Amino acid sequence: MNAPSLEELLADYPIRFETPVAWGEMDAFQHVNNVVYFKYFESARIAYFAAVGFAEHMEATGVGPILASTSCRFKRPLRFPDRVTVGARVRDLAEDRFTMLYRVVSHQLGAVAAEGEGLIVSYDYRAEAKAPLPEAIRAKMLKVDPGAADGELVADPC
Repeated sequence: MNAPSLEELLADYPIRFETPVAWGEMDAFQHVNNVVYFKYFESARIAYFAAVGFAEHMEATGVGPILASTSCRFKRPLRFPDRVTVGARVRDLAEDRFTMLYRVVSHQLGAVAAEGEGLIVSYDYRAEAKAPLPEAIRAKMLKVDPGAADGELVADPC
C-alpha cells in the first residue's frame, strides 16, 4: 500500500501555506520547537482571512477576527531540512465565531506532523466587543470552504 500523497493528506483543506523549515526553528532537542507550529498556524490563518477578504472588511468597518483559543496535537517531529504545507479549513460556523482547523504536513516525511485548531471570534475593534460575523465574510467563507458550516458549536456562555 502506498503512503498518501500531500494532496490526499490536505484534501479537506482549501487554503494552504507552504514554507521551509528553518534551521533556527529547531531547539536543543534537535526538532522544531513547539512554538513554531503556532506560527505555522498563524500564517495559514492569515492566508485564509486574505482569501475571504477579512482584512479589507476590518479596515472598512472595524469588525475582524480575534483568536480566542488555540491548541496543537504534535504527531511527528519536524527537523531541518524540510518543507511543510499547512492547511486551513473552518467548521462550526456560528453567528459570531468559528473553529479553524490546521494540518501541518512534512514533505520529507510525507506525513502529518501536527494538527491544531483555533476558536476565532468576530470582534468589533472599535467597540471592543464581540460582533456578529459579517454576512459578506460568511458568504465568502462558504464559497472558499463549503464544509465550513459542518458541525455544531455550543453557544459561548460569556
